[in-house]
Amino acid sequence: MPRVKRSTNRRDSRRKTLGLAKGYFLTKSKLYRAAQEAVEKALGYAYVGRRRKKREFRRLFILRINAGCRNNGMSYSKFINGLKRAGIDLNRKMLADIAANEPASFTTLVDKAKAALA
Repeated sequence: MPRVKRSTNRRDSRRKTLGLAKGYFLTKSKLYRAAQEAVEKALGYAYVGRRRKKREFRRLFILRINAGCRNNGMSYSKFINGLKRAGIDLNRKMLADIAANEPASFTTLVDKAKAALA
């Protein structure tokens, strides 16, 4: 019989796939072909989910900033425009955190945005 020199690639690959499928239902965690299909689908969903998460959090941040702006008598779009004109460069995550946890500081930011627009 000829000597095979491909190392353990095939076994390692299958073991990796079955390891990723650990905890899946019935044959999806036991049989390689079923596990491979399930793992590929799961990895696809995970890829999409990572991008969707960014989208969802940005929506949440904007919602929180808008609520803070409305409490101070200003719209979200005018607030963001005022901040840009004032040269205040804070991302939406930080603005949402300030709006939720430090209303007094957020009021100061709104006043600066109003002054820059006027």
